[in-house]
Formats: sequence, structure tokens, C-alpha cells
Amino acid sequence: MIKACVVGWPITHSRSPMIHGYWLKTLGIDGSYEKLAVKPEDAFAFFQGLPGSGLTGCNVTVPLKEIAFEAADEKDSSAVAVGAANTIWIENGKILAANTDTYGFMTHLSATAPNWLDVDKPVLILGAGGAARAIAFGFLEAGIEQLMISNRTKSRAEKLGEHFSKYRNKIRIVDWDNRSSAAAKAGVIVNTTTIGMRNEGSLDLDFSQVDSTTVVADIVYVPLETQLLKDARQRGLKTVDGLGMLLHQAVPGFEKWFGRRPDVTPELRALIVGDLEAAG
Repeated sequence: MIKACVVGWPITHSRSPMIHGYWLKTLGIDGSYEKLAVKPEDAFAFFQGLPGSGLTGCNVTVPLKEIAFEAADEKDSSAVAVGAANTIWIENGKILAANTDTYGFMTHLSATAPNWLDVDKPVLILGAGGAARAIAFGFLEAGIEQLMISNRTKSRAEKLGEHFSKYRNKIRIVDWDNRSSAAAKAGVIVNTTTIGMRNEGSLDLDFSQVDSTTVVADIVYVPLETQLLKDARQRGLKTVDGLGMLLHQAVPGFEKWFGRRPDVTPELRALIVGDLEAAG
């Protein structure tokens, strides 16, 4: 039996076992995928011990992504660009690392709003954490002309911009108080903060001047339609929820561990939506 898992601290909230369990069952693979709680102080040793653990690899969630990156023997370009790893696998006794958050977000965005790149306007990212870094990398690699970054703590936004020095001419830092005026210029707006999670807090984004072709995305998926997405939809804008990123980022890891590339199907999405709704 092939064994993989997801690790984090805490880990009880993770839907990854449900996603991978669905694929194992539908593809008829003799494998298992479990949740393992690993404390940050124990994480480096855990990752280093993976080659002899009987596990073929693991997903990594907060707050262990940077530790996983440091523990890996080899890191692919996605992990290097973001400075963190959410997918680990073992190959010839070595620990390999990738960050599939970029792939997950960009794949879902293109599937939901396939014409997003046709609008020749800047992209606005709200937030400056790890998810913002992964998503910024995706947009920059896609060839956008300008990326605007706005964060409540401006210095964090500036640090994010400095991380992508290769693209310094394409990045502009926007004061948090000016986020609505920046949104009016954007072709895509992405919330990478936790504002709106479980309906807590508000981004207070003014959509009155936002163009009708603008796409609004939120990586929060509890609730599935955040207040930001609700406001955007009521304005007639195309919206992209956070659940698709979660589903699509799981695909590359499953393929690495179990040898089959799975599909993100409406049935899988319905399964996870049902679980989210049951959890309230």
C-alpha cells in the first residue's frame, strides 16, 4: 500500500484526506492518505526522516511550509520562488519539494474566468503573506504588465515586492487606504488575506468605479461566497471562489505519490462543499 499524508499544526481542519481519499477510491488505487499533527519544533526532524518512514510523501500546511522547504534536498522552481513548500515527495532516497499553490490558483482562475488575461489591466493583490507570494509569482510568470500589492502593514507588501526583484519594474506597492482606487484600475482583484473568513471582518472595497470586465477572486473558502465575492457579484462582476485553488493544488502531489493524475470533477467539488456546509 502506498501511504501519504498531510501535516500541520493544528491539522484537524484539513479537507485534504477527503480530496485524496476520493481520488484513491475513484481511481481504484491501493493507498492511504491521513492527517498527522506535527509541532513546528519537531517538523524539521519529521521531514528529514521521511525517506525511512514508509511514507511516499506529504502535503504541508501552516505553519510548516517554510520548514519543509528548508528540510528538502532539492526544491523545484515553484518552491524556490515562493520560499516555501506545500508538497513533499521521496525520490531515490532524497526529499524533493514543490509549491503547488501557484498552480492551484492559476489553474482555477483560468478555468473559471478563461478570459482574464485578455483584459490589459493591472492585477491587484490584497495581502502579503505566503499565499500572496505564491499567487504573485503565478501572475508575474503569466506575463502581466503590472502587479499592485496592498497590505495593511505596508512594510510587508514592500518586502513581498523586493522578493521578486527580477520583476521590480512591474510591481507597485499601494497604500491600504488607497486599495479601492487601485481596484478601479485593476483587471483582476485577489484577496489573499483572512479577512472575510467565517464572515469575520470586511475588506470595505468600493466597487462603484470598478470596470464591468474585472474578475474578483478570494482564496477564502469558508464561507464559499465571502462578502467580497457577494459584493462583486451584485455589481455584476465575474467571481472566483477559494475552493477551486484547494482542489487544484492537490493534483500534482497526488500524481507524485500515487502515479496517476486525478481530475477535479464536479462530484469532488460537491463532496467538499457538502462537508463545508455540514460543518457550518
